[in-house]
Amino acid sequence: MEREEAYVMYSLAHQLSQENGYDVLYINDKVEEVWLEKLEQKKSLIVRISTIGFDWKNHLKKDIAQVFQKTNAMRKMLQGKNIEVHNVYISPHTPVDSWEMLKKPMIIQEKNPIKMMTYYLSGEDFYKEKNRLSENLQVSFQQEAKEILPEEQVEKAIQNAKLELVKKIQHKQKEEEALFTFGKPIFTYLLIGINAILYLLLEINGGSLTNQTLIDFGAKFNPAIVDGEWWRLFTSMFLHIGFLHFASNMLFLYYFGSLAEKMYGSIRFISMYILAGVAASIASFAFVTNISAGASGALYGLFGAFIYFGLFYKRVFYQTIGKNILMVLALNIGLGFFLPQLDVIAHMGGLVAGFIAAGIVHLPKKRKLRTQAIAFIIYVVLVIGIFLFGMEQNPNKASYQTLNINMLLQEERYEEIVEGATKGLANPKGFEALLLFQRSYAYSQLEQIEPAIEDLEQCINVLENPKELPEAYYNLALLYQEVGDDRAEELIRKAYELIPSDLRIEELYKNITGE
Repeated sequence: MEREEAYVMYSLAHQLSQENGYDVLYINDKVEEVWLEKLEQKKSLIVRISTIGFDWKNHLKKDIAQVFQKTNAMRKMLQGKNIEVHNVYISPHTPVDSWEMLKKPMIIQEKNPIKMMTYYLSGEDFYKEKNRLSENLQVSFQQEAKEILPEEQVEKAIQNAKLELVKKIQHKQKEEEALFTFGKPIFTYLLIGINAILYLLLEINGGSLTNQTLIDFGAKFNPAIVDGEWWRLFTSMFLHIGFLHFASNMLFLYYFGSLAEKMYGSIRFISMYILAGVAASIASFAFVTNISAGASGALYGLFGAFIYFGLFYKRVFYQTIGKNILMVLALNIGLGFFLPQLDVIAHMGGLVAGFIAAGIVHLPKKRKLRTQAIAFIIYVVLVIGIFLFGMEQNPNKASYQTLNINMLLQEERYEEIVEGATKGLANPKGFEALLLFQRSYAYSQLEQIEPAIEDLEQCINVLENPKELPEAYYNLALLYQEVGDDRAEELIRKAYELIPSDLRIEELYKNITGE
């Protein structure tokens, strides 16, 4: 019977699919081949059934090698960590030379090896091989699979079984499509609107590239956060520094935000966005001193949420968005290390927090209270721990003290400036000249001329490039003039040489030199 092998193949596949919980990976009509998968104890059981027959053992070995290659290529789409393949051939004839050794289990030695067992259902060995397959899969196959039936009935049985398998594939596809249509991008558009309004307000009120404007509107400014303005960890998520920063983040939010909101639903989406954004700000606060702002941390959180989705829908993830998401993520991480203005710590903090936040809200229609509770505890512990670490470590950083002193200067808190600069000078790390300059100014305002002069002299000595701080020469010339030190002329000439356009320096230059 010409179609007998196809009948057996589709009968076996139909039973595995309908009665034993196997998913149909795909059907290849050209070579009469069916692939199925079942996840069992974190192991992917793959059953590949084919009606291809072989005259020689070497041809069979070649096909077995190709099955190994195909399995390895689809590894990322399979659900389990370990893979066990049951490779089934159904043919009216067997290879003429000895092939029994190919029945032994074969293994590709890798980090997560692929194990394969081969079965050849043919002739007198048909039931013997079928029983071996049944035992290994722990499945009881119906014995009528090779029952002699009229040809028309066989063809009808094949078509019915194939139709059922195709229906199962189509049903699976519809379920997978539904994963990307759970919600509508309501909050995505709202967030874009809020960010756009705040960007315009920044530009109108001094410019988004101006530090003071950013600070006034709620950017991440460590000294203010240490002073109790914790709300900056939230507000900084909605501010952007320059048009390129704003435009690129909004473009990312439009594409990836709308995708995440469709996948997770609006409430889950906004929860993940805020949790990731706040955690990213806290990570930046703890490890980065610079003034910063932007939605990048929250956006990286969405990447974390996509990766979390991939854990539960591995095949769907890699067949749809997975490759693009991972490629864009890798590109952005790479750029972060080459572009110093990017806050890499905030990005990584957002990525990790987004993954954890996805665990807190979990996937639609898949409640896992234990997992969600653990994820919530992890998030709270990490966020509080890193924040407290930042509160303790920031005042010990020279970079922090320079920023804090700038704030204290506006409030004329000179004694605190002296204290902060002295603390920063204990471990200056490239900020020694600036801290000495700031402390000398505070000393001069406190009418402590001698320490002010000492600091400026030391400041000039450690300056690698005089152009970085020409005001140090001007201030020292001013103090030398006040105490009647003749070196005032030398210092003002140096200051005038560095910035002759400064009116204050020009006036003191004329006053001291008479020129």
